[in-house]
Amino acid sequence: MTIKPLFQRKLLRAALLAALLPGVLLYLAQSGQGRSQTGSRPFEKREAMIPVRDGVKLHTVIFIPKDRSEALPVLMTRTPYGADMSVETLNQAQKELIEEGFIFVRQDIRGRYGSEGEFLMNRPARDKGDAKGIDESTDTYDTIDWLVKNVPNNNGRVGVFGISYPGWLSGMALLNPHPALKAVSPQGTMADTWMGDDFFHHGAFRLSYGHEYVAAMESAKSGGQVKVDRYDTYEWYLKLGPLSNITDKLPQGKYPTWQSFVAHPNFDEYWQKRSMPRYLTNVTVPTMNVAGWWDQEDFYGPMKAYEVQEKNDAKGMNFLVAGPWNHGGWARGEGDTLGAIQFKSATARFFREKIQAPFFAYYLKDKGNFKMPEAYTFQTGSNRWMTYDQWPPRNLMARHLYFYGNGKLSFDPPSQEGEKEFDSYISDPAHPVPYRHRPIELTYDPRGSGWYNWEVEDQRFVTDRSDVLVWETEPLKEDVTVIGDIIAHLFASTSGSDSDWVVKLIDVYPEDYPDNPRMGGYQLKVAGEVMRGRFHKSFEKPEPLVPGKVTEFAFSLRPHDHTFLKGHKIMVQVQSSWFPMIDRNPQKYVENIFKAKESDFQAAQQRIFRSKSFPSHIKLSVVGAQPMTGSRK
Repeated sequence: MTIKPLFQRKLLRAALLAALLPGVLLYLAQSGQGRSQTGSRPFEKREAMIPVRDGVKLHTVIFIPKDRSEALPVLMTRTPYGADMSVETLNQAQKELIEEGFIFVRQDIRGRYGSEGEFLMNRPARDKGDAKGIDESTDTYDTIDWLVKNVPNNNGRVGVFGISYPGWLSGMALLNPHPALKAVSPQGTMADTWMGDDFFHHGAFRLSYGHEYVAAMESAKSGGQVKVDRYDTYEWYLKLGPLSNITDKLPQGKYPTWQSFVAHPNFDEYWQKRSMPRYLTNVTVPTMNVAGWWDQEDFYGPMKAYEVQEKNDAKGMNFLVAGPWNHGGWARGEGDTLGAIQFKSATARFFREKIQAPFFAYYLKDKGNFKMPEAYTFQTGSNRWMTYDQWPPRNLMARHLYFYGNGKLSFDPPSQEGEKEFDSYISDPAHPVPYRHRPIELTYDPRGSGWYNWEVEDQRFVTDRSDVLVWETEPLKEDVTVIGDIIAHLFASTSGSDSDWVVKLIDVYPEDYPDNPRMGGYQLKVAGEVMRGRFHKSFEKPEPLVPGKVTEFAFSLRPHDHTFLKGHKIMVQVQSSWFPMIDRNPQKYVENIFKAKESDFQAAQQRIFRSKSFPSHIKLSVVGAQPMTGSRK
């Protein structure tokens, strides 16, 4: 097959789609926004329809440098969001890698944009016993095989990388690596969309994101958008009512992935087959997993993929990079701020120049003496890059941060006994707690949306709600550095038979903050997650809660590397709704919440216990012994 000159598509549609879809962040987030242009390199742009083993042809865009005579490696991104881009956009998107010198390849996966075949969301890995089976790993293998044989002046080495869905596709390349595949970087990868990435978190459905994303992906081959009749989607989703109204009354309720949500609300075989970590059993290609501490879409994925790969990394080829970014934030701009938070250095540019470009140059070109540490993390709070020879690092001390009466928070375990030691609130599904400041725009509203930075929003907007409990320390006398996973252990009861629990660990800035007076008293969420109560024993087999029974709920709030500075305070918030990012729990057990009726929703009294027998707490791994007691003022 020959390579033909690529036709020029109109970029307007791609630009609109980029504003709507998360994974387009390899296209949009790397589109050079906020970056000065210092000239561009000339490329010859070609196209090919590459045949794969079942006869389907995949539309592929190839950029060959005109000003380089030596044989170069190939860097490939596979995407469901439209592979075509102009040479000018490529120059803006990949400035640091272009300066290093690579042949760039972008490919539409099957069933999307210019590629043939059927699109299947997060296509599960094939049965290796099926000689005719196909999946994303076989499509990647066949594409690499074609590229090294047909693209002129390549050096026989290929790297694969991408963000979000393209990050997942990069990880899938590891399941069946072509011999020419020499480096992979899954970035912000959606490794498990039920357990902790795009669609569910610990069993709680990500309503606004999941609904709007599915509509965008499956309404047309090149994308679409949900239509709402009001700017504040908090109002729209509340008026819409139970999830069954989407299924019964809206066109997107008929889309394949929405129907899968309805048919598979639990972590059954359908989702398990789509869980990439279960397949990462042998690391044979150098792999750099990249995560953002405040990734609003796919933070669970890269951390879990690294963790699973590390168990099978006999040759030391599995690496982790984590920094102070939202979804794809490492790929654009300077990275010196996120929302109102300042990091006092260009973290994103540092990653691109000092980590990503040297990583690919070393493994694809044998260039330099690059020594990738096991883990490269940016420690927020102290605002400095850290390197570790393992993640989490050694020599940490496990500490428990306990809840007390009168809003106190302390590392000292409670001494009071009895079930009367609790704080309580009424959770009413008719008045759910918003997950960010209202108005809440469509997730990818082309007019602009707070979605991108909501993870670092000031949490004071819910502190005084009667359905949000707050515990807090006094100002810290010394820095407290927390590294690794952060685990919530709630001893709680509900008057209902099901419940959601949302827990947030927060860094409270001093009221007097000379560095930036407008940050006085700011409440920065360092980590936070939701747990759907019905899954407290099993994600595969949910069961109702016993009304009034004290039950322990233990779940991860996300790992981090963060220093709570001297003079700051540590806060914990607990609530039972996070709307409309998380769908409303009826608080009455029904077999399938996607089929719940309006009459199933009820208010419930929630109790969080803090006694010697039921010591609700947050488990942390801290650097050194740092005793702390104190009360909330």
